[in-house]
Amino acid sequence: MPVPGRPTLDGLEAKWSAAWERDGTYRFDRGAASERIFSIDTPPPTVSGSLHVGHVFSYTHTDLIARFQRMRGKEVFYPMGWDDNGLPTERRVQNYYGVRCDPSVRNDPDFEPPAQASEKEPLAISRPNFVELCLVLTERDEEAFEALWRTLGLSVDWSMTYTTIGELAQRISQRSFLGLL
Repeated sequence: MPVPGRPTLDGLEAKWSAAWERDGTYRFDRGAASERIFSIDTPPPTVSGSLHVGHVFSYTHTDLIARFQRMRGKEVFYPMGWDDNGLPTERRVQNYYGVRCDPSVRNDPDFEPPAQASEKEPLAISRPNFVELCLVLTERDEEAFEALWRTLGLSVDWSMTYTTIGELAQRISQRSFLGLL
């Protein structure tokens, strides 16, 4: 391969990101012996807008630890999750679409959100319509968050991504509460 006349970084991130994914470079081996496992439990970032430099600093530190432990021969359990449940999500949807949840409003199966949030009074919509908007917007935000983390080269196992509103997280939480009971 000839040396280019003018070196460039164009395409380098995409090339290596694809190689790491293809080769399973950061994939966790569930069959590893327990003494070889190094587990990282991070609170998932809230998916309620955009990532900021604080997120990047926080996860850069964690990623450094994950990479160091891999170099020491450890099998690193490092999943990524999204906190997409609760008040920040509701607030994001209210501000983004200019709506508010009103349980007294009847469900509209053909509901389409406003194209632009109104500066005036938020539009009252049914709880099912509001929940649907929450699911649509958080899914879009989660895709944007993942794309940014992948661009940064974060070494998490992307096959283990979870959401706090997902069925698995709900079952685990319910079992924990029942165990405490």
